[in-house]
Amino acid sequence: MCFSAEASFAGGVIISAIGIASVTKVHKSSQVVFASIPLFFGIQQIVEGSLWLTIPLNDFGAMKEISTYIFLIMADVLWPTMIPLSVLMMEDSLKKKKILLVLLGMGITLSLYYAFCLFNFDVMPEIRGYHIHYNTTFPSYLSMPAFIIYLIVTITPLFISSIKRTHLLGALMFLSCLVTAIFFTQYLTSVWCFFAALISVVIFWILKDSKSTFRLSKLGFVPVATKLSFFKGESAENSPE
Repeated sequence: MCFSAEASFAGGVIISAIGIASVTKVHKSSQVVFASIPLFFGIQQIVEGSLWLTIPLNDFGAMKEISTYIFLIMADVLWPTMIPLSVLMMEDSLKKKKILLVLLGMGITLSLYYAFCLFNFDVMPEIRGYHIHYNTTFPSYLSMPAFIIYLIVTITPLFISSIKRTHLLGALMFLSCLVTAIFFTQYLTSVWCFFAALISVVIFWILKDSKSTFRLSKLGFVPVATKLSFFKGESAENSPE
């Protein structure tokens, strides 16, 4: 994350708390992965906070390396699979599930690629001004295709989903990525993860609204539109020929 270690720790703690609150809003097991996204983002920010502290200290090389790999495993390996999987698990539409399965397959492939790179190429984090830059020796000719696939598998599922307000989450994620790519190009991984972490609080809102709707349906409340369509259908059946 940009700014400082203090900002990373503070943001991580707050987002983790929101993540825990999101999990409490779950009313179906299919929502657990989606609800845990803010919690994972919060942990990721805390890990990067420790990286801020250890990069300047030569005596904490092991801690720096552990923090670096935890952060990048979460950013590059976990998210490309976790985002499409979480949306797929909640989706009811068979047609949309098929599309999400394709995106999940792409995400898993990308996760495996990044996992291979992390364990076979060098990663060297460094502080540049108020940002952390992750220098890597990953194959440069694959960096742009991998980034495009990353965007597709982490943002597109939110627009495909039938769940209310996930489109808003997807739009915010895309805008944050666009802003990061334009103004923080060299620090894309760190800065976009920070923006995504903040935006993930929308998940709490989505689940809260979903839980309220679920409770109303369990209590027997039917949306007005549904009632009107029911009565219209009844009237048509009872009308004289």
